[in-house]
This record gives sequence, C-alpha cells and structure tokens, in this order.
Amino acid sequence: MRNDIRQRRAETGESQADLAAAVGVTRQTINAIERERYDPSLELAFDLAAHFDCRIEDLFDPDE
Repeated sequence: MRNDIRQRRAETGESQADLAAAVGVTRQTINAIERERYDPSLELAFDLAAHFDCRIEDLFDPDE
C-alpha cells in the first residue's frame, strides 16, 4: 500500500527512530512501512495519522 510517511517525516525533520519512539514501534517497523513492505495495523495507522495531525486516508492509499 502506497504511503506518504517518508515525505511527512522528512518535512518534520524526524528520523525513523524518532517517529518509531513517538508511536511505540521499532525503527525497523517504520522502515518496512516506508518501503511498502509492511502494512500497519489499524491501531498503528491511527497513531501515525494522529502524530502527523492528518487523516489515515492522507497517509495511505490502498488503491496503489
């Protein structure tokens, strides 16, 4: 599933480790999501959207 996590993280100047700590996962999980090798759980998707103050639909595109 396509996502905008890497771009949003770059805009905020956060490292993968910073984002991982903020949402309670490992840096490897963030890396896998950004590389589109792992689809996050619904709970994690909500946590990421809340962290970036946007809607889940703004971060993830299931049609891609």
